[in-house]
Amino acid sequence: MFDWFKNLFLPNGNPDITQSLIAILLTIGLGVFAGRLKLSRVSLGVSAVMFAGIGLGHLGYTVNPDISVFLRDLGLILFVYAIGIQVGPSFFSSFRKEGIRFNLLSVSTVLLGGLMTFIIYKVAHLGIENAVGLMSGAVTNTPGLGAAKASLQEIQTQFPDKIFGDPAIAYAITYPLGVIGVIVMIILTKIIFKIDLKQELNLMITEKESEQSKLIRKKCRVMQPEVFGKSIYHLQKDYDLNDIIISRIKHSKSKEVFTPTLDTRLNERDVVMVVGLPASVERFMEAIGKESQDQEIESENDIITKTIFVTRKSATHKKLAELDLLNKFGLKVTRVYRSGMELLASPSLELFYGDRLRVVGTKDDISEVEKIIGNSEKRLLEPDFLSLFGGLVIGIIIGSIPIMIPSLPVPVKLGFAAGPLIAALLISRYGGLGVIHSYINTGAIYFMKDLGISLFFASVGLHAGTHFYENFIAHNGWLWLFYGMFITFVPLIIMILVGRWLMNINYYKLVGLMSGTYTDPAALAFSNGYLDSDIPTQSYATVYPLVTIFRIFVAQMLILLCI
Repeated sequence: MFDWFKNLFLPNGNPDITQSLIAILLTIGLGVFAGRLKLSRVSLGVSAVMFAGIGLGHLGYTVNPDISVFLRDLGLILFVYAIGIQVGPSFFSSFRKEGIRFNLLSVSTVLLGGLMTFIIYKVAHLGIENAVGLMSGAVTNTPGLGAAKASLQEIQTQFPDKIFGDPAIAYAITYPLGVIGVIVMIILTKIIFKIDLKQELNLMITEKESEQSKLIRKKCRVMQPEVFGKSIYHLQKDYDLNDIIISRIKHSKSKEVFTPTLDTRLNERDVVMVVGLPASVERFMEAIGKESQDQEIESENDIITKTIFVTRKSATHKKLAELDLLNKFGLKVTRVYRSGMELLASPSLELFYGDRLRVVGTKDDISEVEKIIGNSEKRLLEPDFLSLFGGLVIGIIIGSIPIMIPSLPVPVKLGFAAGPLIAALLISRYGGLGVIHSYINTGAIYFMKDLGISLFFASVGLHAGTHFYENFIAHNGWLWLFYGMFITFVPLIIMILVGRWLMNINYYKLVGLMSGTYTDPAALAFSNGYLDSDIPTQSYATVYPLVTIFRIFVAQMLILLCI
């Protein structure tokens, strides 16, 4: 009577679509539950899904191979694309500041891992396919494994007499070690270096504020005779004050507050509201007078301040100078908020879909401008599937482009790991591409990340768990794990020592570098929960594209040079 129930939930050696989906969902459910369990305030988070998959796979739960590959790749694509969209606006600025150092450290770690693999290949007399499989698993790099298998297939096509083993067996044995190894080192680094998370966070906040000061606004009374009768245009030109914005003005002996134009002249004892970076505001105040305590200029009887959203095509990818809101509507934009960043509303600033504008003007003027800008919060809450799936298609195309490298018999491809990430970074940086825009609301980004990584871990875990014990015994798994430990831990420990002691990298960023260098989504997901912060995601995304390319390159070079 309950045979149908047994068929759904008991292990099946030849599962159909329904049974495969049950196995995937069961793995995710158990993994999420296990990830919430804490031991000494430490939990695995969503990374526990993979270990749940290994356990269920060992018990006999399997997934149809085609479905497994599809869900694994789809999950990875969703995960890396969401990361790219999330960090894109700040990625390029951070790359200019510290990205070169970070990538140099990460790439050096990748090359050191390749050297360790070559030494193990020579000393232990392993087949190079097994050595590369050990390396790919020990550093949790699926694209490197795929590149190695493609090279082996190409060589076997050209030389039919050559026979190679499957590097995926070694990969499956050392992959859990790679995941656990990075997570363990994240925890040990905190303990050994006696990291104070609160202090590290405060140091980073201070560093960020010193690099990119927050915009401020102050009231200033015109007291310097040299500026009496001067227009705002000439004042900014003569004193090189183009990086400040005067949002309001109240003339002396008047209670009327209005939005000034560039032609508005300053008179003695006028009060102005100025917005800009702290240093620029201080220079402005020194040039025209002193700080004022006038309260009437903040009155909102006539002039109000409001935040409006860019949701119409008529404003998207337009510069503020092109919209000319001040001359057309008497309305001044003082600040623009984008992906957590606060930008000064300079005339050359290009607006992206989803930007928030801080505007000053009358209610009627703002109502007119809303017809151009949009200000539809409802539209921002609705997912734009054209942009989402269009961006994913571009990412898949980038990952599928064959890159020919001289002396290599097969082309290198970025794959599903790096392609969508690069596409998301570029789309997010430039606000979109044609009809594809970069805005995805925060809730949707987190949903994409968690869903994607859960699908990826469930597929990888169930696949690795199937026949895991048999392969482990048949291939002397303990010895392979021992070799894998060298590939996992030696480069990682050196990276931590150099990054922390010599380069003085903040712990939050170092954790992201460790996860990104080992292309380890599980470690990133763990660190975000362990630190209760998304800060590691930034440094993870900074090194991930270049590291992925080098992982692929090193895997293929080892195959080609050692055969």
